Amino acid sequence: MEKDLYSAKILIVDDEESIRQTFEIFLTAEGYQFVKTVATFDEAMEALGQTEYDLIISDIVLIGPGGTDLLKKIRESGVECPVVMITGFPNLESATKSVRHGAFDYISKPVNKETLLHFTRQALQHWFLENKAKRLQQENEKYRRYLETIFRSVSDAIITVDANLQIIQLNETAEQWLKYKDVEGISSFDQLPIDELSIACLDDVRKVLQHGDEVRKHLIECHTPDHKTKMISINASPLRGEDDEFQGVVIVARDMIIAEPLQSAGNRSHFHGFVDSSPAMQEVYSLIENIGKVDTAVLVTGESGTGKELAAEALHAESSRRDKPLIKVDCVSVAENLLESELFGHRKGSFTGADRDRPGRLLQADGGTLFLDEIGDISPRTQLLLLRFLQEKTFTPVGQDEPIQVDVRVIAASNVDFQKMVKQGKFREDLYYRLKVIEIKLPPLRERGASIPLMANHFLELFRKQLGKKIAIISDQAMECMLRYSWPGNVRELSHVIERACVLCQDEVLQLKYLPEELQRPSVKEDLSTSVFPPPIPQSTSSEAFPTTTQYQAEDDKIINALRQANGNKAKAAKLLGIARSTLYRQMCRYKIKD
Repeated sequence: MEKDLYSAKILIVDDEESIRQTFEIFLTAEGYQFVKTVATFDEAMEALGQTEYDLIISDIVLIGPGGTDLLKKIRESGVECPVVMITGFPNLESATKSVRHGAFDYISKPVNKETLLHFTRQALQHWFLENKAKRLQQENEKYRRYLETIFRSVSDAIITVDANLQIIQLNETAEQWLKYKDVEGISSFDQLPIDELSIACLDDVRKVLQHGDEVRKHLIECHTPDHKTKMISINASPLRGEDDEFQGVVIVARDMIIAEPLQSAGNRSHFHGFVDSSPAMQEVYSLIENIGKVDTAVLVTGESGTGKELAAEALHAESSRRDKPLIKVDCVSVAENLLESELFGHRKGSFTGADRDRPGRLLQADGGTLFLDEIGDISPRTQLLLLRFLQEKTFTPVGQDEPIQVDVRVIAASNVDFQKMVKQGKFREDLYYRLKVIEIKLPPLRERGASIPLMANHFLELFRKQLGKKIAIISDQAMECMLRYSWPGNVRELSHVIERACVLCQDEVLQLKYLPEELQRPSVKEDLSTSVFPPPIPQSTSSEAFPTTTQYQAEDDKIINALRQANGNKAKAAKLLGIARSTLYRQMCRYKIKD
């Protein structure tokens, strides 16, 4: 304070030079570092325009406009520092006039050194204390606004209630979740619209009011108007004052489900069955929208598990055939000698076991869409029959002479390299180009990794509901692990990983420990093309190819490894194992190996 006083800026206004000099000598001798003297009203106003002063000492009687006029002008201009008036003829009228215009005090002449220094110190102390109080008030107001901004903008819902259940304050999130603004005149917490959240919060408030203890975090399910489920974490604590006096309850509620990341303009995170916001999939979405409206054959290619069946469903939904059947045929799962009958149908007695007429999938799809999955594995004869159908729009069921004409759009899909197969003579070139009027290439998951959190949380919500679990969120470590992984099985593998983790998880958070071991390894980016697989299983048509329990487990592992190596392609897996495809299917059923 003392240091501040002596650094104060002081202005002396008096038309007598001897008084100005005397005051300046007294003040500088006392230690005041900045003292300026002027003689007139105009000089005083000029000085005030150049510098901000902490104290003004002025004679009431000046040449020209007097000290009272100066005081009035000072206050009108917004200068707030203390002004001490000096008068040679003190009376009630002059004192009243000075005070009315905002004078700090006035001194009667003659003014000795002690009187001048006393009033100077008193006025400056008052001024600095007043400024300090203003700064504290401004800081408090700034701090209050800062806390208010945090309180209003935080994503958690914050509610404060007094001991009588009267609402003290809610932030914007709480107002939205509790529908506080939907009903006018609500002042008590138990008057809020009734739903899962308000009931749970009210129950916690009453527990805190009754026992005075904190109600620790717990999860509740809340259902939104759009039929989605939110997992809300609630924590209720006693609200106490400075003297630890109980004043009420504060509730903090948090949505534990991670919000979907904000998408840039035009980007979509959901498209028919797809859940992906990556740039690569935005192109696929646009292509499907455009192709869907054109009634022509489409070839969908991509690694196993990338969503080729979803693409077919989206194409059908975007087409004018959306109200007609979408018939799906997995060409690999049907034995080669039965695929022709499966597609084109047969007449009773046309072959052994044909005890009745059967309409083929082409006839079932009349007016709609036929989806042929894994078409790269069909036999040369079936390739020829399919090519004739695509050219003529007619087919002949097995055992019938007359052809049948249908209106069917064909969508084919495969994960094979068609150009390589054509060069090797394993796939007809003319059929390939007939199917590939338009091609949709689905990118592997490793090329759209930014959408893994979106997909992982989508699958978490799906399996959490199916399994009746209360898993609210995926831990950062688990998510980081999934982002590092190369996902050779693509989206299908991600779905299976989340399903497995949900089955094992007994907590509210899906943690790293619930992920498969291969994801938790330090180096999880595996190049499966260089993986070393066990030697092929000797080909056998005997159902007793694996006679012992020990062998069952070993062969089980070999089949699973082969399927992973082939990215789920059963024909490739059978070749890797050195067995027939039909044998592979039998062994998968025998050991209960899922696709």
